[in-house]
Amino acid sequence: MLSSRKIRSMDKTDNQNRQRFIYRGLPVLGMLLCLWYVKEATCDIVYTDYIRLVNTYLPDVLNPRKFFVPDVLTRIPVNYLSRIINVTFFGYSTTFDMALGILGLGLSGLVLGAWCRKQRVGGGWFLFLMFILFGLNKWEMMTNGTGWAHFLAFAGFYSHYLLIDRAAYGQEGRHSRGLLLAMPAILTLGIAGPYCAVYSVVVFLACGGAWLLGRLEGKKDGRLWITISFVTLLCLLLYMWSNSYAVEDHAGAADVGLAELFAGAPGFFPRFLLKSLASMVVGGETITGWMEQGRIRDSAVYLLGMVVAAGYLGAFWLNIRFNLYRRTLMPLMLLFSGAGSHGIVLISRYIFVNENYGMSSRYALQYQAGLLGIILTFAMTWRAFDTKKRPERIAGRVLMAGFCLILLAGHGYTDYVEIKKAPDREAYGKRIEAVAVQFETVDDQVLRETFDYRRSRPDSGAKVRSALTILKENGWNVFGRQ
Repeated sequence: MLSSRKIRSMDKTDNQNRQRFIYRGLPVLGMLLCLWYVKEATCDIVYTDYIRLVNTYLPDVLNPRKFFVPDVLTRIPVNYLSRIINVTFFGYSTTFDMALGILGLGLSGLVLGAWCRKQRVGGGWFLFLMFILFGLNKWEMMTNGTGWAHFLAFAGFYSHYLLIDRAAYGQEGRHSRGLLLAMPAILTLGIAGPYCAVYSVVVFLACGGAWLLGRLEGKKDGRLWITISFVTLLCLLLYMWSNSYAVEDHAGAADVGLAELFAGAPGFFPRFLLKSLASMVVGGETITGWMEQGRIRDSAVYLLGMVVAAGYLGAFWLNIRFNLYRRTLMPLMLLFSGAGSHGIVLISRYIFVNENYGMSSRYALQYQAGLLGIILTFAMTWRAFDTKKRPERIAGRVLMAGFCLILLAGHGYTDYVEIKKAPDREAYGKRIEAVAVQFETVDDQVLRETFDYRRSRPDSGAKVRSALTILKENGWNVFGRQ
């Protein structure tokens, strides 16, 4: 017969295996499902932003003159490495870039899984978290490989937040301090691009919070947090210096200043924010379609945005009310990241004077950090609303469950819509491919309309022709498959 000690050991091993499957297996499963979606919804063909990249960097991807430029940091240096690998081994495949993006999203899931396992977040809550993380409301980012580094950037942000969280509570690993100091440089200078602004602010706030926690516990040595803040600030200033050399080129932007727009249409800003918040429940493309069909009015979208805003406020309150910050800063870091992303999109995109602009799928990756923070806060405080001990607290669980059900319904419907649209998106890519292989026999107007590259510009068709000529001369992309 087995001894009780051996039985306990076997039970412990089984439990560890179950945890490993949940917190590692679910992110891998989510990544595989997203790779399947990309396969079903895309075609390996350059169009839209790729036209600019081909004309700018190809064919001589090893040319140092194209790297050592004053605004190099705004061009996201890691892209140079991936471009070299793509051209050398994959013949400049857009599918390669899209796969890198999904792998970055999977890495985010593994990082969050490591935190959830440490904090003993229940399997049900983690499953819901992964459902949100791998949602297809990010379809535009998933199917446009030019933004693959953004997925990697957020995986890096979450990794750094995790290291800060562990160090704040004395759980840092063997090499944690070195990584804590190195990651701001790696992320801000090599990967993050414009996303470094919100990330840097979150790091400043987290370091300040960790320093205050240390003071409350009698730890007067705050040199680590000061050093991390200094390194982060230095890297941010370097990025801003590089960005000062960049030439902004926004097609369709209005010539209007922030103060001027605020004075003339102050209601534009809250409407923009509420719609961007609403797009985190149901995909922005779906909401826009409903409004165009007359199925819903703007007021319904504003109401949905208010629900998400209430979720943010409720999560912030729960972190304070139940002293959650004494156990972890991770939910708060994610909340500030999401809220800051809504703000930065408003500040940078108000120039288009379109309150629907913030609902674009391209921003869902930034926004979703806030939803992840809300869900983790609910998971960590759910037991505090024990209705057996305090029946009057049932309202708390009802509100949290109601919010999660709204997210479940909205994201579920968005996923359903996007899966149905996948064949149409692939067909769209094949139509582009059909024109690409005969680009020399069609006029510029056809190229302008087909490749969706800055259609308002008179040289759009000529730019497309130039990019396709480079690809054909080198036998890359679609021309390497002929």
